[in-house]
Amino acid sequence: MAYFTTKTTPGRHFLQIPGPSNVPDRVLRALDNPTMDHRGPDFGKLGLQVLEKVKAIFQTKSHVVIYPASGTGAWEAALVNTLSPGDRVLMCETGWFASLWREMAERLNIRPEFLKGDWRRGADASEIEAYLKADKGHEIKAVCVVHNETSTGCTSRIAEVRKAIDNAGHPALLLVDTISSLASMEYKHDEWGVDVTVAGSQKGLMLPPGLSFNAIGPKALKASETAKLTRSFWDWKPMIASNATGYFPYTPATNMLYALDTALDMLFEEGLENVFARHDRMAEATRRAVRAWGLEIQCDEPRHYSSVLTAVRVPEGHSANGLRATILEKFNMSLGNGLGQLNDRVFRIGHLGDVGELHLVGTLSGVEMGLRAAGIPHKPDGVKAAMDYIAGNA
Repeated sequence: MAYFTTKTTPGRHFLQIPGPSNVPDRVLRALDNPTMDHRGPDFGKLGLQVLEKVKAIFQTKSHVVIYPASGTGAWEAALVNTLSPGDRVLMCETGWFASLWREMAERLNIRPEFLKGDWRRGADASEIEAYLKADKGHEIKAVCVVHNETSTGCTSRIAEVRKAIDNAGHPALLLVDTISSLASMEYKHDEWGVDVTVAGSQKGLMLPPGLSFNAIGPKALKASETAKLTRSFWDWKPMIASNATGYFPYTPATNMLYALDTALDMLFEEGLENVFARHDRMAEATRRAVRAWGLEIQCDEPRHYSSVLTAVRVPEGHSANGLRATILEKFNMSLGNGLGQLNDRVFRIGHLGDVGELHLVGTLSGVEMGLRAAGIPHKPDGVKAAMDYIAGNA
C-alpha cells in the first residue's frame, strides 16, 4: 500500500514537525525483528535491560513505568495515581498542551487552578511561589508544569519551580510533562526534586508514537497508596510488581521495546551531554536564521528558548498555514502548524531527535525558499546566518 499519496516527489520527505520526529534507520531495523513471546525467558531479560537503561535518560534511580500509549496516557497515569476526586492542583498556562492537561484534569473531577500566561514564555516560578504561600491550608495537592511547550517553543525552568515550591514550604507534588524535551534537553528527575515525570516515545527518543512513561519519585509512590481516583490500566502498583522480573501485567508493545532498547544505545553512544549540546546548536542556528529573515520568534524570553523547536510568527496579513502548504507542495517538507490561538499565526520548525547539521541546513533552505515562493516579506541570508554559526560551532 502507498502511504504517501499526495504527490510523488524524488528524495526523502523532510519531517520537520516537533514530533513525531524522524526515526533512524537503525531503530526501524530493530522494530523489524520477529515478535517475541512476552511471557518467555528472553523477554524477561529484555524487559529488565530496558527498564534499567531508561532510568539514565530521566536521571533517576526511582521506578520508571512504560505504557503502550501516547503521552496523553502518561498524563492521565500521573494524575490518577496521585490524586483524589475534588483535589485542587495548580497548573500554568504556557500553551496548547498545558491547556489540554488542564482539560483532562477537569474531566477526571480534579479542580485545576490555572495561572494565566501569554504563550510567549515558560512558567513563572515566582508566581507559583506566591500562589502556594497563599494556600495556608495546603489544599493544593500538586503543581503540574509542561517542561517544553511544543506549541510555543518555550521551556519552563523546572529547578526554579522546585525551589519555588520549597520556598513556599508547601507539600504539593511536582508533576512535569517532558514529552517533547526528554532525551533532547537536560532533565534531572531526582536532582530537581520532581515527583512524577511524564514522557512519550516519539520525540527525543526517536521512536514512532506508541510508548509513554512515568518516572515515579518516592513521594508520589506514597501518595498513590491513598489516592482515590479510579485506575486500572494506569495503576502503578501492578506495573511495578511485574517489572521487578522484567515483565508487564498486560501485553506490552514488544517490538517498540526492541526499538527503545536500540534508541537508548544510540543516545548513550553519542553521550547525553553531547546530545543536549547538539540540540542547543541546532536551536541557536535556527534562531539566527529566523532573525536574519527579519521574522519574530514566538518565545520572547531568551531564558525560555527551546532547544527542540522554534515557533516563528508570520507578519500580520499573511498565512502561516499557506506557507506550510507551499513548502510541502514545492519542497516536500512538513513543518508544524500553529495550535489553538496560534493557528495560522506561527509555523514550527522541529530540530529534535535524529537531526544533524546538514539536515538542519536543508530544512532552513526549504523554509527560505518557501518564504519567497509564498510571498512572505523577509530578508535574505537566513540560511547563511545559520551556516556561519554552524561552521564555527559544529
